[in-house]
Amino acid sequence: MPPPRRRGATVTEQERPDPPLLVFGLRNPTARYANTRHNAGAMAVQRLAKRHNIEFQQRSNGTVVGRGKLSGRDVRLILPGTYMNVSGDAVGPMVRRFGKRLDSILIVIDEMDLPLGVVRLRPYGSAGGHNGMKSIIHSLGTQDFPRLRIGVGRPSDAGSDPIRHVLSRFRPDEKKPLEATLERAADCMELLIRDGIDEAMNEFNGRQAE
Repeated sequence: MPPPRRRGATVTEQERPDPPLLVFGLRNPTARYANTRHNAGAMAVQRLAKRHNIEFQQRSNGTVVGRGKLSGRDVRLILPGTYMNVSGDAVGPMVRRFGKRLDSILIVIDEMDLPLGVVRLRPYGSAGGHNGMKSIIHSLGTQDFPRLRIGVGRPSDAGSDPIRHVLSRFRPDEKKPLEATLERAADCMELLIRDGIDEAMNEFNGRQAE
């Protein structure tokens, strides 16, 4: 048992417990956008919550939060109550509330440039044209935070509107690959929490769900 700390002594970095990992599943709220491609990030976080029986509670601002412990780490699973393009309005204040530890957040988003079945984890990077990510980078003042991209594919018709595509629901013939993708994303998040981002990237980047 460690000796008692003298009154007024500060807590060292080594003695401080790790802050909870904040996992944000980006989305457009309301039933109108449920199960659309743009909500794939939220769907993946919901899949992780279901695996671990983590219940969500809705806050007055519309944000939905689930609290749990995975591999001994306190975790908050968060579905922002803001619309996608202003995701930073929800993410920024919560990150600052928990101490601004950028290595203790994970942003989970949809990605048109990846096919359905592929997930890609990165420790940092640009917005890549994703407006929700642009909003978060603006709010945090940096792009140096982890993100997990969930492939939703581009429209089959090259002339189709990409905005209409991401706001569309998955087709019936995509149900099976979507399920495999969500399972793969949940596997990736579990490995990240258990063994760290490098192990998770080595295991999941570049491989497609079966």
